[in-house]
Amino acid sequence: MFRFVEKLQIIFAKNEWFLTFITTNNGMKKIYTLFLLMVMFAATAYANGTNPGVGFSDGQVKITRFYPNPASSFINFEFQKNLEKGYTLQIYSFIGNKVSEIQLNGSNKITIPLDGFFRGIYLFQLRDKSGKMIESGKFQVVK
Repeated sequence: MFRFVEKLQIIFAKNEWFLTFITTNNGMKKIYTLFLLMVMFAATAYANGTNPGVGFSDGQVKITRFYPNPASSFINFEFQKNLEKGYTLQIYSFIGNKVSEIQLNGSNKITIPLDGFFRGIYLFQLRDKSGKMIESGKFQVVK
């Protein structure tokens, strides 16, 4: 896939890690940005001796399950308890582009239609009212 890497950058912005590298492949430059939040979050949690995916402090809501995975037309997220208003669920493509941001209405389940989503891997982040990331994960869309 990649023949030569000309430039490599690791960027930390707004509590999220990105890896950007420019390659030359068949004479054309392509910019690939990979969203490294999952890897960095897991590595940080492992180094701190915490369990990734259970929230950052006691009393915060966590996602108990999301299904179906892989998904084709919709995906459901279920939470351990009803969310307070102000929580958001952000969905990113695997290359780091924000695809969707859903304001959660306080229930313990949400169904997201996947119209407009292309086939591939997507990352999600559950954020509280202050914007602090509570949990993250990934799911696959197959169409």
